[in-house]
Order: sequence, then C-alpha cells, then structure tokens
Amino acid sequence: MSVLTSPRGKAEIVHCRRTESHDIYCIKSLIRKFTQKLFGRINIIYLLEKANLAITLCNDKEEIMAQGTFLDYPNWNVAKQDDWVSVFRELDSDLPCTPLNTLFMHLFVAVDEYSTGCCKEIIRSVFKAVPELHFIFLTVPSYMSIGSTLITVFDQVGSVPCLTYSEDFTVYVCHRHSHYPQLYIRRARVEDHDELMPVFMHYNTILKETYGEYFLAELIEAQDEENHAVVCEVKGAAVGFMSVCSSVNMELLHACFDLGPFHGLCFPHPEDVLEPPQELSVEGSQGTPLRASLSQNSQKIVEEPQESVTPAAMENTQEKVIGEAASEEASSAGQNGNAHDLEDMEKLRHIPTGHGGSSRASTSTSLLEEPRHFRPIYKGASAAFCIQLFCIDERYEARQVSLDFMNFVFSLFPNKNFCIISLPHLTPEFVLIQNFMRMVPFNNCSLEQDLYVFHRAGLLKSINIRLATLLDTPGVENLVSTLLLNKSILEDLTQYNKARRDPDGTPLQAFVAEVAEQIVGIAVIRNEMDIEYIRAHYNIEDFIYFSHHQREEHGHLYHFALNPIFRHYTKFFLKEILRLGYKSCLYYPVYPRSRDGKFQNPYAHSLTSALHYLVPVRPRRQIVYPLEKLGINAPSKEVSKDLISYALNHTNRKLTLEPKITVNAKIVVVGASSVGISFLETLAFCSHLKFNNLTLISTHGLPGKNLLGAEQRKFLASDHCFNDKDYALMSLCSWVNVVVGRMTGIDRAAKYVVLSKGEIVLYDHLILCTGQQYQVPCPTGADISQHLTNREVPHSSRRRYTGQVPCNHFTLSDEEDCLKALAWIRNNSITSEGNVIVYGNTIDTYTTVETLLNLGVRGPCIFLVKPPPTSTITCINNYSVESAVEDALRGAGVTVYQDAILAQWNDGLDPDPIHSASFTTPTKPFRLQCCMFFSFCEKNVDYETFKALNDACLVYDGRLVIDTNFHTNDIAIRAAGSLTKFSNRYYSNEWTHSNFNSKEIGFQLAAAMLSLFDPTLEPVTEPPADLDRLIPMYKGAKIQGGILPGSYHYLHIAKPAIPSPLEVVMAQPNFGSEIITGTAKSGTYFRIHINKYKMVETITCLSKEPFPTSNYIRLFGQHEQLLNNMCARYDDNLIKDFYSYFTESWCMALFHDRFIDLRKELRQILASKEEETLPSIEQLAHQIEDEDLRLKEKPRAYLRRVYKETIYKPLVERSILDYLHYNYNHLPMYAWPGII
Repeated sequence: MSVLTSPRGKAEIVHCRRTESHDIYCIKSLIRKFTQKLFGRINIIYLLEKANLAITLCNDKEEIMAQGTFLDYPNWNVAKQDDWVSVFRELDSDLPCTPLNTLFMHLFVAVDEYSTGCCKEIIRSVFKAVPELHFIFLTVPSYMSIGSTLITVFDQVGSVPCLTYSEDFTVYVCHRHSHYPQLYIRRARVEDHDELMPVFMHYNTILKETYGEYFLAELIEAQDEENHAVVCEVKGAAVGFMSVCSSVNMELLHACFDLGPFHGLCFPHPEDVLEPPQELSVEGSQGTPLRASLSQNSQKIVEEPQESVTPAAMENTQEKVIGEAASEEASSAGQNGNAHDLEDMEKLRHIPTGHGGSSRASTSTSLLEEPRHFRPIYKGASAAFCIQLFCIDERYEARQVSLDFMNFVFSLFPNKNFCIISLPHLTPEFVLIQNFMRMVPFNNCSLEQDLYVFHRAGLLKSINIRLATLLDTPGVENLVSTLLLNKSILEDLTQYNKARRDPDGTPLQAFVAEVAEQIVGIAVIRNEMDIEYIRAHYNIEDFIYFSHHQREEHGHLYHFALNPIFRHYTKFFLKEILRLGYKSCLYYPVYPRSRDGKFQNPYAHSLTSALHYLVPVRPRRQIVYPLEKLGINAPSKEVSKDLISYALNHTNRKLTLEPKITVNAKIVVVGASSVGISFLETLAFCSHLKFNNLTLISTHGLPGKNLLGAEQRKFLASDHCFNDKDYALMSLCSWVNVVVGRMTGIDRAAKYVVLSKGEIVLYDHLILCTGQQYQVPCPTGADISQHLTNREVPHSSRRRYTGQVPCNHFTLSDEEDCLKALAWIRNNSITSEGNVIVYGNTIDTYTTVETLLNLGVRGPCIFLVKPPPTSTITCINNYSVESAVEDALRGAGVTVYQDAILAQWNDGLDPDPIHSASFTTPTKPFRLQCCMFFSFCEKNVDYETFKALNDACLVYDGRLVIDTNFHTNDIAIRAAGSLTKFSNRYYSNEWTHSNFNSKEIGFQLAAAMLSLFDPTLEPVTEPPADLDRLIPMYKGAKIQGGILPGSYHYLHIAKPAIPSPLEVVMAQPNFGSEIITGTAKSGTYFRIHINKYKMVETITCLSKEPFPTSNYIRLFGQHEQLLNNMCARYDDNLIKDFYSYFTESWCMALFHDRFIDLRKELRQILASKEEETLPSIEQLAHQIEDEDLRLKEKPRAYLRRVYKETIYKPLVERSILDYLHYNYNHLPMYAWPGII
C-alpha cells in the first residue's frame, strides 16, 4: 500500500497487482492520442497475451489508476526480438544489458491527475517483482517527447533506426539503483546492536526470551575464523543482519537428505564410496529387482518411471540426476564489473563432478525398503557453511539485497562452495531462499526442518541462453551422459544441427544454457502439431486467449535438463526459449507408464526439472459422440481422435515472471479412496501454489495402474468418480509422494503416523480418507448336522474374524485385490473345475458373478449366497432391474440362496484353504463345496484403522466423528468419506458422507484446507451460531454402475438422499413423475424421474449394449424443457427410445463441459437490470411469486411477453450464439446465422 498525492493535494491509497483480463475496458479508457503516438496503435488483448509482466495500479476502491506493460524485447520494430542485445549495448558501453536484466516498456497509461506518482509506483513494483532486473528501456519516435510523467523516471541514452522504414527512435532507460539502491554490506560491529534489535523484535521475541536481551551483541562479539556476522546498512544505519558459521553437522545431513547432486556437500576424497557393492540390489514397488548402483545404469533406473517421480515430486528427482550428470563445477563466467565472479571462477573449476543419490525407483516406495537403499559415503572435508541467523527490515527485503549478502559471506569463506540453511518446514518461503535449492529428505528423515543449498556459482549473472550449434555436442554429451534418454536428446540435437527439422518436417529447435563457455543446460522443442487436440481436451484457455496465438507460436517441450546449481534460472531459461524461438506457449506432456512399468515408447520424453515452473492443465470432460449418426456434422478427427492419455503441463509468456507460492506444510493423506484422490487432485491443480510435501499413504499406492485393462474393472461396481484414463490425465505421481503401507497408529503429540512395519510419517495436517472395506465374515460356528435354523444361531454380524484368512478367500476392495483374485482363477484352473461361492447382497456380488461368467466359469459352478438383509432397501432398489438380473442368473445356471448365514468353513476344521462352506437358513441348512470364496457381506472400517483411531483418542462413535468443516477432535486431523459421521450435536445421524458424491466431498475438503495456504482467498468467516448446527448438503449426483449378470450394462444416477424403497418414494405426494422407455429384460430399459420442479432427479439405465455414461451423467439436474421439451414429447408418444433420443444432435451442447458456464451466464443476464426503469426478469418472477403483481394474464405468458419485448431476448440469443461459435470445434453440428 502506498499513498499518492495529486498536485491539488488529493490523496489516494493505491496498491499494485497483476493485470487481469477484466481490466482491459478501463485500460482502453485511459489511452489518449499522446499514448498512441508514443507507443503506436496497440491491441490491448494481444499485448497482454504476449507480455512478460503487466502491472495494474488500483486505489482502495479497486478503481484502476494506471497500468504498465513490459516485454523482453523492444517495440517499434527497432530490433528483432531474438537479436536486440547488440543493438542496445552499442548505445552506451556502460550499460551491460542482457536478456536476464532487461525489460522494455510497451505501454503506460494513467489517470492524468496522479500520473507521475503512478509511474514511479509501477516502476518500483516491476523492480521488486523481478529482482534480476536492472534496466527498463523505453523506445519512442525521435520526434516525440516522452512527456512530463515518464521523464521523471527515464533518461535518454541514444537513438536507433527502425528495421522496416526510415525513421529514428529515441531510447530511454530507467535504472534499478534509482529506485532500489544497492545496499552496503560489511562486517557487523557491536554498536549495530541498538539499530538491529527493533528489526528482530518486529518479527518475534523468542531469541531475546531464550538467550537474553544482549544475545545479538554477544553473537557479534563471538566472531572468529569459523563464525562471522555481517550487516547491510542504509545511510549509515544497519537494517539487516546475517550470522554464518563453517561448522556443519555433515553426518546428520547425510543421514537425512539426499545430497548426491552436490557430492554430499563435501570435497572429493579417495576413500569416498560412491557406488554400492555389485551384489547389492533393492526391490521396486512392484517387486522387480532394481540395481542400486549409482553408475550410469542406475541413473537410468532412477529416471525411468516418468510418471512415478518420488518425494518432492518430479522436480527434485530430475535435478538430482542432472546434477550427477552435469559437472558440478559447471560453473562460471565473470560478469563485467563483478570482482567476485572473476575470483570465484578459478575456485569453481576445481570442484569435482558429483555422484551419488537416492535410488528410489518408484512412487510406490515402501518405507521398509528405504534402509536397504544404497547411500554414498563421503570422507572428504565439508565444503559448506551455514546461515545461523538472518533478519532484514521488510522495507528492504528484496532478493537482490539477499544476493548482496551472499556475495559478501562467500568472500568470508573462500574455501567453501556451498551455503546451506535449515528452516522449519512451516516457515513461509522468504526472498533469501528463493535462489536456494530445497534438498530431498529421505523417507525415514525425522527432522522437522527443510534443508536449502546454494552453490557459489549461483552468484554469477553471466548465464547465456542461445540456439545450439554443432560445437555444443561434446558439452551436451557430458551434461546428459547419465540420463536414461540421453540417446534421444543427442539424436534430436544432431537432427537439429543437420536439418533444423524432424524427419517428418516438423520444425525443431535446440537451445543451450552456457556459463563460462561450459554447457550447463539443454532444451529441445518442436512446433506443437496437435494444438487443436490440446485445445479440445485440456483447459488451456484458463491461461491463454487461444485466438491471439498463431499456430506456429505453440511449442512442444521434449527435453529440458539444467544443472541444479543454476536451478533458480529455470524460469529465465524457459522465458528465453519463448523469446528466441518466437513462441508464446510451451506444452510438456507426462505419459503414464505401461503395464510393465516402463515408458510407453515412442511417447517418452526426457524428464524435466522444470516441471514445478510449469502449471498443470486440467483435462476437459469429453462428449461421447455418435459419430456414425452425426456423419459429416461430427467434429474433426483432430478433436475426436483417441490418443494415449497424458497429463499436460504448460507455460506461456505471461507466466514466465509469475511467482508460485510455495507450501512446505506436510499434508499426509491416508487412503487412496475417491475422496482422497479428489482432495489431492484439487491441491495439485492449484496453478499458483506449489505443494512440496503432499504424501499419500496407501496399501497399494496410487490407483489407476490399469493392471488388466477393462477386464478386472468388472469385478466391482463403479461410482464413476475416477477411471484409469482420469488417473493418466492427472499424473498425481508427479506431485504426490506415495508411501506403500498400512496405518496402524497415530501419535498426535509428535504428529506422526505409524505404519505396519513400525516406520513413521510426519505430518502437519493429517487427512483420513480410508473409507470402508469388505470384511472377512465370522462364521457362527453352528453345526449344521443338528439342522439348526437362523433363529437358533447367535448373531455374528458384529463379531470380528480373528483367525487366519484362508488363501482362497477374497474380499475385493480395489484393483489390486481384483488382480489377485484373477490370478488365482487362472493359476488354479477355476474356469474348468471347482465351485465358486459369492457371499453377500451388495451390487458387487452381481458384478463379480458376471465377471466369473465372462472369464469362463460355468454357471452351475457358481453359487450366489445372500445373507439376511439388514434393510428393506435392496442394493439395486428397482424391481424391474432386479427381475431381469434374477432371470439372467437362472438362465446362466447360477444357484441363488436367500437368507443364508455362514456357519462353518470345512466343517469347523482348519479353514485354509476352504474346501466347503456351511450355511444356515430360516428353514434348513446346506453345505457347498468350493474352490474360491468371495465375501461381500459387510463393509466396515478396517480393524487396524479403527484401533489406530481409538488409540489416538479420536472420537469414534460407530464411525470417526467430524464437524461440518471435516475436523475431528484434533485440529490438525481432518477426515472425510464413508469412514466418518457427523457429530451428534447436529441431530442428523441419517446423513453421512456416504450419502454424497465422493468426488465432491474431496473437492470441498480441499477447499476448506486451501484457506490455510492460499493468500488470494478471502479469509473464512465463522458461521452464525444458529447455522453452526446445520450440516452441509452437497448437490453432486450419487452414481453407481457396472455390468450385471446377463451382460447388462447398468447405471443409476440419483440425487443425494437418505435411502428409501423406491415404492415408498413414488408414493410421496411430491414425487413428480417417471418416464420409461424399453424393458429391463430386453436390455433397453431407460427410466428418468422428473421431480415436481420438472428437474431430472434420477436416471436408471439397463442395456445389453454399452452406452455413453459420461453423457447421461450430464443430464442430472437439467430441466426437462431443456431436454427438448422431453415430457411433452413423451406424452405425445414421440419418444420411443431414450438411448436413441439422447444421441440426436440437438443434445450435444448439453453434454459439453462448458454448458454449465452458459447456464450461469444466461441466469446472470436474466437477473441483471438491463434497463434502469424496469425490474429484471428474476425480480418480476419474485414479485409474481410474492403476489406483489396483479396480472391479467397467466404469469408464464406475462414473463414470456416481457422477455420478448425487452432487451433480454437479443442478449440471451447473442450469448447462446457466442457459445456455439466459440466452441465450434466441439459442436460443429449446430448452425447459426451466416453459416448457411
């Protein structure tokens, strides 16, 4: 916040922010004729799309006071955007301008009265936002004066000619030191104490309370060869302090952090152990032996699973590998005028190449395996010093000032090459450590601090990004020598040097980063040839206006490798790729691994350390088109083609100087349920946040491995929250650390989770989403030889089975369980011999029976045994569907038993394996021979989970008790999903998260958490006391589906509700109506329930043929008139088959992912007062409802007449036509005025 005062004495409180698209109208209103003469005729939207930095200045009423736009190349076409440096250096030899330290002003507008103050404030904001920036150039026609405003910050330096026509342009420059003078750094003196103490006390008083009032003076006095204290001063007054020490506990750091990229922060020693014994190997998460050697082969193992990058996500793993591949001395060139750079150059040349690092080879890394991973042993002396204490007045806190400190402290330790600092991981990332590299902690690290490392070479500013040449090949070979895809990188580099194009003719570009005539980075891009597919399948328009980018401006990033010493230049590297390559956007896909755990070649890209500097792009929900029916009106093949699914990451010119907010809080999610995955997805796709410590604890790791294709999916019914394609499109393994294990305990005081083998996982926020699983049934023990009935045996549903689980007993909860069951079926010839018992009365029993039949198990060998129902509501709750399924079971020869209770396995003898099972019924007992036993009789919280919760003293009342904000009785522990129930104080025991859509629950859980980390969100306000007793009601549809016996494809979509029998619901007076086409037994059944408000509330489908499930889900919640007056057409007998009806071209727009945005826009139009003298349509509707209007005609006719006679009708029509026109790539089957 700053205060501007006009010449007339008026004051305005102003603040700066990034320019947004809705600012364009106000910016245009500030453009004057003088502005056009100064900057030329400008398309504001186009300029903002291509700008590296655009700053808007607003007052406290959010009124725009000024705006400035800055790019990394000059305007007025005085130089090519890839070759301006030489032109501007000729102007003044004392201006060492480089692409790193220079921007160009392309537009400045301001309110006339405050223009001078606004200009200075924007310039200051630009220098603060870009710490490396030293010069801002302004180019104007030579016959123009820059005016009284800009002359206050710019100085003339010369003139340059135009490239296209004969006219000279005057060049002005603005220097950083005019706004942020370089601070003087010196050794601290005791007399600095009084000036520095207020700075320390401004932040906290802990040091003073711990070490006494004069701790700072004592620290300064204690300086010696190993301990130094330095200050920065302004006008003779100390405003910042740093204490450094060369004594570092290297043993602790080696035990806790992967320091391989930097040779363990030690000098090389002959006795260093950098490679393990040849016989040492480790097991990967899938049980595949993986060599732990850190030679070139092992580096390939580290890099191989692209989608499975481990702790701290993909970024740090790549940097580790690249760091080992690239020479750590990678170093340095002198920058003009910087004596430290010239001194450091020789020292850096003697740093040896670093080897070593973690051999974690998969996301699914068991903590048990961690101790067996080889870790290098470093015998050399420490090459690092540490920062013990740092503080600076917030008025002078800028990264450039912090680097001024670093220059000085490195000169105090001429024999050290690394500076380290450790911070509590909840400490917000401040400017000093933004140039540091965060080290990857080992899985068993119990330190509650993060370690950051800075290399001496990072002080150098002489990094140069340029197009590669043939002479760069040896340097690139050295850089990438240990990368798995080094051959691919070198082949692309050779192809670029040879032809500048791929063999298929696609333009190809290769760029290198160079320091001290040494290659420290390589990037290879191609023109993005599938941009129409990307636009149609990913929400890239969340980040760009697609129409303002030429096709050739979209680039595809194939390879990116940068020495970790220079990681803080990653964004600069990307920015230079865009500038030198004449690109505006870059795209980087992350492909899933194939079933064998390897890359799906030829689609593999080299791993990139730049991933955290890109933004993940959300995939778009696709319409399932009836292509044959649409014919020539179908979308183009570029839109509808089916490619291998991948997660897309993106950057553009606007994002190159956009910082991300780093969140180091340890967020641990237990359970890979739909709720947990939705929670992680929401956090991972927050483009402006960077979560470094997202961890998932799961028994089988991340789902979505697509282990057996569609085959194993049929075992269990689906809630249609996520499928394998969704997991591939998310690539959560790029952002989430995955620990394979089972939670057995929680230490709330120490904040860690205990796993089954005794390992611990620390947390700051613990999210419990374990859900409920099928449990092993506990036999009653009844002896059926005594002919007992159900009434005569003890009720065992509440008893827990504690014996050994038989090897041929299966409870299926996820795809891994299904895989094991399928393997057992195939390995034990179940399809040709032996009986199978399926015990339970859930929908999963039906889908499992159908899967068994589909696998070849004969129907007479399958026994479906149903226990007594615990409710009057069946799992399908539709008599027509149930009758069709029962007929299909009889037709297949499957024997069905009703109301049977499990009595014994193997007549009470050893149950492993199960050879027979005995059951009691209301009449007579029976005994069945079996080779496999599937149990689906009860879902409950896993006992180990319950015990962990109970031992941690979390309130448990049948389920884990939470409040409306997902909190348990521990503020640091939240829970969601079927594991939970609401507290009794809400008096809503019938409602739990099980009644709602799991994906929506996960999203809302993440939204509740984001308020803790995202400063852009409004602070959460506590609800009024009377509303605090209301549970939240979520609106997403509750969905279940699967393939039932008879090969019926089943889908049921309904609004969240307390379960009730369908007959009872239909008997309610406010039920509405149901419309049905087809019959269940013929496999053409389609039922739609329309509520009393004419909204679609329930959909039930049973079909012999597959149908587009995702399309039908979009029908939920729509008004029947929106479905082409469906009820009227049905009543007129015009609809014979809903399956055919919903493949007609008129409904494609309803299935479009942006249709909901159109509905909101139309609602906003009808709710707005477009004419001052008339109420809005919405207000008229309320007045009619409240009987405030006396009408001579029917209300509906009145509203229709008002709508047609006012401006609303053309506004609505224009909005709809704009929607169809903008989404023409997806909706070419619609016509609009002018197309015919």
